[in-house]
Order: sequence, then structure tokens, then C-alpha cells
Amino acid sequence: MKSTDFIPDYTNLLQVLLNQRPRRLPVYEHHIDAPFISKVLGEEMNPQNLNSNELTEYYRKIIGFWKDMTYDGFDFEAAICDILPGHGAIMGGMAGPIQTRDDFNKYPWKEIPLIFKETYAPHFEAIRKTLLAGMKAYGGCGYGIFEASQDLVGYEPLCIMQCLDPDLFRDLFVKIGDLWIELWSWVIKNYSDIYVFFRMGDDLGYKTSTLLDPDVIRQHILPQYKRIIDLVHTSGKKFLLHSCGKIFLLMDDLITLGIDAKHSNEDQIAPFTEWIEKYSDKIGLFGGFDLNLLILNEPDIVFQNVLKQGLIFRQKANGYGLGSGNSIPEYIPVDNFLAMIEAAKEIRRIENK
Repeated sequence: MKSTDFIPDYTNLLQVLLNQRPRRLPVYEHHIDAPFISKVLGEEMNPQNLNSNELTEYYRKIIGFWKDMTYDGFDFEAAICDILPGHGAIMGGMAGPIQTRDDFNKYPWKEIPLIFKETYAPHFEAIRKTLLAGMKAYGGCGYGIFEASQDLVGYEPLCIMQCLDPDLFRDLFVKIGDLWIELWSWVIKNYSDIYVFFRMGDDLGYKTSTLLDPDVIRQHILPQYKRIIDLVHTSGKKFLLHSCGKIFLLMDDLITLGIDAKHSNEDQIAPFTEWIEKYSDKIGLFGGFDLNLLILNEPDIVFQNVLKQGLIFRQKANGYGLGSGNSIPEYIPVDNFLAMIEAAKEIRRIENK
């Protein structure tokens, strides 16, 4: 399903970050998995182990897919945790490489920026070569402060560390913040031109509460957020936070820190209208449609639901971009994803009458 008459305009996304009503309803996804794109395109899309020319062609096709689906931008994050020595604890089932003060002191912190640059510079350069007129990326450095702590320690060991070695717990977050500032500074300095806005994903909660006590998050994690948000704003860009879970207790703090927009929602936590009612006067909002809607229903039901609710969200919110409440994994039926896109296009047609 190609939209040959679609002309992308990333300023529609930027208007959401400015908490203004976009001239044209934008569609937004935190991420669309490469295996899903492979199903739509009918060819294998895998960015691993590609040379420079192959990587350029890969991003030419990826960006073309987003454009054909009528997106004004596309996501790209250089995933920090994926290149951390000892990576894997964030996926569960293992402890991370830092369990003691000695582990912390011996961890190869100084090697990480070089690994990061060597890994991701070819991707940034390929994207710069293949950007289409009117399109920009959004993202930046993948993974957030809390997620990094889980990868370096493990969630359960991190909770134990908080009690048994609070000094190490404190120092860990400061060190992660220092590293994130160094990596974000490099990305902003060298590749800010390819981005419409920057974004950090850091899942602070689950369906009933935050994953750490809110006061612990305020004390140890949010100060590191503030450093990154200030860095992004100083560069002249806007900042979006993607965070899953029930984090209402932290939202006022996050807004005070300076986030410009928020993404991620689940119906079992709250209907999207609640996010609009509570925060639309302060920040832009993206998403709206629970993954269960996109996974479990027939395409016509998806289309009718997105059309009806999308019109309501568009009317009630100030800055709003339509999309799933999380991302598009491989297992979402292609026809259901396309039904969501068609509903967004129908909303645009209705508004243009």
C-alpha cells in the first residue's frame, strides 16, 4: 500500500512537540521492527553485518517504507545498552556485570564511547545519505538511565543493592548519567541535522505502579534526566520521553524537568483520554491505540476504532500524533497495521473537506 501522492513534512511532528495542533495529523511509532517491515516489503531487512553500500541501501528502503506509510519521520536510536560490555541482564534471566564496588571500579567505562561511535557512525552516515525531502529521524541514543542500570546490574540485584549498598546504588546512576551525557553530546554535535527532535525511552513502570519507589526515582534517576533534557534543549531541539507503565505519580516531575511530549499508553492502565485530560495543556502526546486492539481484532474493527477515537483525540488534544501505544512488533497482523494507517488517512481526508 504505497501513497505515491504523500509529501512528508516533518514540521507536523515538530508541532506536536510544541504542543500545537499540527496542520496535518501525523502518524508516529516509537519503533517498527525490521522483521515486520520485511513482511510488508516481501524481502528480508536486516541491518547486521552490512558494508557501507549495503547499509545505505538498507536505510533507503527503510525510510522509503515509512514514507509510503505516510509518516513524516522515522525512528532511529543508537542503542547504548546493546554495545555495553556484559549486556543482557535487561532481558532477564541473568545478573549484570556490576554487582559490587569492585565490579563498578573495574568496569570498562572509558571504552564504551569508542565502541559506540565505531558501531553507530556508519548508520548515522547512511541515514544522512538517504534522507528523503521533508523527512527527518527522531530518536538519538537508545535506552534510558533506569534501563541501563538494569542492564548493568539486573532488576532484582539492583533492588537489593539499593538496600545493602546505597552508596554504590547512588554512584551507579551518576556514572550512567555521565556516560549518557558524553554519548548524547557526540550524537548532537555530529548528527543533530538529521533529527526533527530527540527522544529517550526509559520504562519506569508497569501496569500498576513504578518499578522503583517514586521517591527513589526522583532522587537518583530524574536528576540524570534533567542533564539530558537540558543538553537537548540547549542544542535547539525538543525532547520526547517514551516510558511504559503507570507513572502518573511522576508526570508532574517529568513535566517540570522540561519534557516536551510523552509516548506510551495501555488501556489497562488508563484510557488515552485520561492522558489528554491530565496533560494535553502542558505537553504533546503521541499514541492512543493499545497493542491489543491492533493484535486481536479484524482489520475493519481496527479501522473503525482508530477512525472514531482518532477524531476524538485529534479534537481534544492540543499537540497529538496518532499511533500505537507502544510500537509495531513482528507479530502484529500486517492488515491490522495497514487498517490503522488507512484510518489516519481518512481522518486527514475528513479534515480537508
